[in-house]
Amino acid sequence: MTLQQEQIPAQQDKHAAWRGRSEQADAERTSAELDDAEAIKRLRERSRRLLGSMIRPHKQSIAALVAILVGQNVATMATPILVMYGIDHGIPAVTDHGDYTIMVVIAVAFALCASLEYVCVRLYTVQSARVGNTMLYALRKRVFWKFQRLSVSFHERFTSGRVTARQSSDMESIREMTENGVDDLVLAAMNVVTITVVMLVIEPVLAAVSLLTFPLMLLLAKWFSRVSAIAYRKARETVAVLIVYFVESMGGIRAVQAYRREERDRDIFGRLNADNRFAQAKGHQQNAIMAGGMRGIGHLATVVVLSFGGWQVMQGNTEVGVLAAFLLYMKRFFDPLNELVQFYNVLQSATAALEKLSGVLDEEIEVAEPERPRTIEHPRGELRFDDVTFYYRDDKVVLPNLDLHLPGGQTVALVGATGAGKTTIAKLVSRFYDPKGGAVTLDGVDLRELSEADLRGEVVMITQENFLFNGTIAENIELGKPGAPRSEIVEAAKVVGAHEFIDALPDGYDTHVRKKGGRLSAGQRQLVVFARAFLADPRVLILDEATSSLDIPSERLVQRALRTILADRTAIIIAHRLSTVEIADRVLVLEAGRIIEDGPPEALIDSGGNYAELHRQWEASLV
Repeated sequence: MTLQQEQIPAQQDKHAAWRGRSEQADAERTSAELDDAEAIKRLRERSRRLLGSMIRPHKQSIAALVAILVGQNVATMATPILVMYGIDHGIPAVTDHGDYTIMVVIAVAFALCASLEYVCVRLYTVQSARVGNTMLYALRKRVFWKFQRLSVSFHERFTSGRVTARQSSDMESIREMTENGVDDLVLAAMNVVTITVVMLVIEPVLAAVSLLTFPLMLLLAKWFSRVSAIAYRKARETVAVLIVYFVESMGGIRAVQAYRREERDRDIFGRLNADNRFAQAKGHQQNAIMAGGMRGIGHLATVVVLSFGGWQVMQGNTEVGVLAAFLLYMKRFFDPLNELVQFYNVLQSATAALEKLSGVLDEEIEVAEPERPRTIEHPRGELRFDDVTFYYRDDKVVLPNLDLHLPGGQTVALVGATGAGKTTIAKLVSRFYDPKGGAVTLDGVDLRELSEADLRGEVVMITQENFLFNGTIAENIELGKPGAPRSEIVEAAKVVGAHEFIDALPDGYDTHVRKKGGRLSAGQRQLVVFARAFLADPRVLILDEATSSLDIPSERLVQRALRTILADRTAIIIAHRLSTVEIADRVLVLEAGRIIEDGPPEALIDSGGNYAELHRQWEASLV
């Protein structure tokens, strides 16, 4: 069965649907853009801008590299001329007059050319690697920083696998181009121009004959540039999808093993791997046609030059040394072209990678920094929603014209069914999103007018994920206030009730928490996160299902910590467990983005409304 035949079932089964969904989630929409000539033009312009921005800071270094290559080209191109003079003048001088002067001069010139070529190759190798690594280092930083600055909405649709692909396989393609291909391109161009000029100077008729095959090369190159661009874009897309599935499958390995999805995942991965293999094979097939074609044309040109040149020598119209020089130049003319073909493969792969990376770097930041940020003169933690409308999709409004006032220092609980808008309110206060209409203000200042640093200093959100980074417990708590001394870190842990279990660990605050805090229990991780939040000392604290994954003993520990860290600050609590809601001063019951009940928890229980029913069901669940 051929590779192409293997693709047919892959495109017809459920795995093709998975591929379609994954590709559709890619923010760049590269495949769709390929169907539009204008979009392709924009893609190329975008890629050229990125490449230009990479090259611009290194203009002087690149100019020096070009000068080194010019020296190498001169040394390389001089040797056939030396051979020509040796055959036509040096050998006759020795045989006829016993004069070795010309041969000695040619030998010394050969040695000088070889030395110059060695020095140039060594200098270029070292300097080009330095420039290439510097460019790649800067590009990696740009892409990483851009990913960090992009809003939550971007990351929710741009999977972690695609982020990995941008920083791994795409960067590797560009590295190959900068380290292994640029010298081939420049030298090939220099060789072609230099050889053409030299051949025209020493023997115009023979040069014209040798260039008869040039149109064939142009036709072959034109075909290859057209088909390989499509093939290499497809190869980049398939490898990106492959990485996406691998990252997501390994990220959910517990669920994979728990639900015995190994066989199904292997099947899907195998199909995606076959897609990539087919795309890569198609590119290699085109490369083989191009390389073989170039070699065939080169051999044909050599035969033509040898035949016509030999006849010219026999007729006395040219000399043997000239023919020898032409044959050497022909080899040096076509060998760089073959190297140029190999570089073109690297270039196509790097171009596809540049298109992907430029798409990320040109991605609009939906939640942008204000040009002229304002400051809060008298922080109180007062929040207002003024006629706020928000939706994730145009066809489904989540918050329709919401008006809400939260006085500073008040603890407010949001309850309601899934999809009622609770987490959306929290995301708007955290400014992970901006409202589509209306405004969210903190102490009278629109959140869109606050700098990122000021906003994050005033508002902290804690979720049920209780995420801990690789590092020690002290380092994770210190994130709340970078540079905080150990005494403040310990004090924060004591306040929330985390000091006792931390102190009992083998290395205390220097204990490494391992991946995602796996060394600690869920309750312990949550207490560490609370210590981090307490150290940050925000005016507004948001708890989004912060106790939903805890057992009863852990929840009791967290409840005690909550009463401490919520004191004297505005708090928004989102919880299905009403034990957490009971510490609130005020409860808002949401339905379809609207507030249907508002008041102290005791008053709402007595009113017999929706919250009273929720409270009754919760009490019944405890029995």
